[in-house]
Amino acid sequence: MRQRWSNLLFAHWPLPPEVLHPYLPPRLELDLYEGQAWLGVVPFTMSHIRPLGLPAVPGLSALHELNVRTYARLDGVPGVWFLSLDATQPLGVWAARTLFHLPYLHARMQLTGSGGTLRATAERTHRGAPAATFAAAWTPGAALPLAQPGSLAHFLTERYQLYTAGPSVRPGQHSSIIWRGRLWHAPWQLRTATLQHWSSTLIESHGLPTPVGPPLLYAADALDVWVEELRRV
Repeated sequence: MRQRWSNLLFAHWPLPPEVLHPYLPPRLELDLYEGQAWLGVVPFTMSHIRPLGLPAVPGLSALHELNVRTYARLDGVPGVWFLSLDATQPLGVWAARTLFHLPYLHARMQLTGSGGTLRATAERTHRGAPAATFAAAWTPGAALPLAQPGSLAHFLTERYQLYTAGPSVRPGQHSSIIWRGRLWHAPWQLRTATLQHWSSTLIESHGLPTPVGPPLLYAADALDVWVEELRRV
């Protein structure tokens, strides 16, 4: 699949590894930075969605997404582990859950911008899933140097593999089968970000404690992404 990601904000908090261990299947290990696990919430707009070599389908080529993530390794290969991915496109949610085994959930969501400030709101509507709401406003700032390997910014943002073990968002209910997919894109052009507002129950909907303190923020410029077919590992 080919996609474009824009209006993106990385918001992260450090958490003790033992808090996140139950949310990964046994074969995956948490990927840590200097002994610390990280939990992220990432809102963005996905557009220009189409299978490689085919045109986009009108009405199905764009959505807003809001994911909750941490970071994992399998056989030494680092990647993203999603706890949930709330999204606005019903057919896209069905396809992601059914064909890509990802824990996508139906949600109402808006992501708009004016005067240099971006605003996102979301309400989860997925039947049987824990309720969650989200509202945030942030202003992207100055461009940062490209994140260098070994830095925390690189650890949190330059992720070119994703892992999934099925569409459940509840700890301990993952499939014993793990899939891995590769992402192809240019390095992120990260920016500083100033937070005007943040109100969310996304993390708490997973039974996790409310993070302490403000998040570490990076805004990011739009980029084009190619997503490979997921493969069992």
